[in-house]
Amino acid sequence: MFTGLIEELGIVKDIRFINQGSKITFMAKLSEFLKVGDSVSVNGVCLTVTHCTQYNFTVEAMGETLSRTNLSLLTPNQKVNLERALLLKDRIAGHLVSGHVDEVGAIIKKVTTGLSIATEISASGNLLSMVVSKGSIAVDGISLTVVEVKDSSFSVHLIPHTLEHTTLGFKGVGSKVNLESDILAKYVSKMLGFHSIKSDSRKTITEEYLIEKGF
Repeated sequence: MFTGLIEELGIVKDIRFINQGSKITFMAKLSEFLKVGDSVSVNGVCLTVTHCTQYNFTVEAMGETLSRTNLSLLTPNQKVNLERALLLKDRIAGHLVSGHVDEVGAIIKKVTTGLSIATEISASGNLLSMVVSKGSIAVDGISLTVVEVKDSSFSVHLIPHTLEHTTLGFKGVGSKVNLESDILAKYVSKMLGFHSIKSDSRKTITEEYLIEKGF
C-alpha cells in the first residue's frame, strides 16, 4: 500500500525482456533503504524488489503487468516516479494507493492557469464512474485531486512542486499515464452494482445518489 506521494525520480538503468516479462533495473538514492522482497511503486505500479545494491534495484514485471500499464514503454535513461511501501506509523498525506493500475490513459490537454498547470487526461467510462470532483486519483502513482469529470476524461491541476518532482513535469500531450481510482470508490461502486455498467450507459456516483442509497 502507498500514499501517492512520490519520494524520488529514479532513472531506468537497464531493461531485459524475458519470457513475455521483463527485468528492469533502476538507479535511485532510495535503493540503499530497500531489501529483496520489498514492494516499491514505479509509476504507480506495485512491484517486488528482486535484487538491490546501494545505488540500484531490480524488479520483475510479468506480461500481464506490461500489457495493462505504461511500463512496457520504458526506455533506458527515462525517469520514473518511485515510492516505497507505506509504514503504518506514517501520515497519509495523499490517499491510499494499492499500486494495482486500472488502466492506461493519455494526457490530452495542458493549460497554464496561474501557478498551476490544468491537465486533462482521457479515461474509460468504467473508471470515470468511480471518479468524482474533489475526489482522489493516482496518475503514474501520484496522488492528485480531481477538479472536473467529463464523459471521457477528467482534469487535475498540477502545482509547481508536483511538476518539479514527478514525471508529470515533463510528460506532454499524448503521453501515456497509469491510472488507479480511489480504492474506497471501487468498493462503493461494487456495492451499488456500478461495476457491471458499460461506459455508454454509465451512472455517476453523486451525493444525492449516495443519500438515496442510505450512505
